[in-house]
Amino acid sequence: MNAPTDSRHSCKGFIETLFVAGVLTFSSAGVTAAPQDDVALVFDQFVKAQNSHDVIAVRELLLDSPNFLWVTRGAPIWGRDAALKRFETLYQGTWKLSPDMANLKAVLVSDTTAQLHVPITFNIGAPGQPAPDAPFLMNQTLVKTAAGWRIANILPIPLPAAATVPPK
Repeated sequence: MNAPTDSRHSCKGFIETLFVAGVLTFSSAGVTAAPQDDVALVFDQFVKAQNSHDVIAVRELLLDSPNFLWVTRGAPIWGRDAALKRFETLYQGTWKLSPDMANLKAVLVSDTTAQLHVPITFNIGAPGQPAPDAPFLMNQTLVKTAAGWRIANILPIPLPAAATVPPK
């Protein structure tokens, strides 16, 4: 037979348990990252995927839409699949991005749209050919989807040769 319990003791233990659970829940929820930080993180993932020539990872970061736009060498590439095919071709040679992350600026245009701007150095070259430093201002628009922030367009703007090249 069970010993009688003191209802005050069990109630106090229950309240203490709820309090601890509440504190743990509150502290684990903690501080959430600002949307601009999330956008910067997606860009960082994009750079890492680009530099490792990981088409699958790049695919996950680009908006799956025929309206995805990448302007490269003055030519528009529309749609995620067309962009991925172009990236695969470029990955055959030298393809390296070196952003100046200290000067990255992410601005929320709305709750679901952000604009990113960062100085970046591209090293792009044919297989076996030297890949000179090419300074650009990278501009991207990102949209928030159910799966998270996705890159909706990539608009690199070449800088004049005399421009300061961000460090690699």
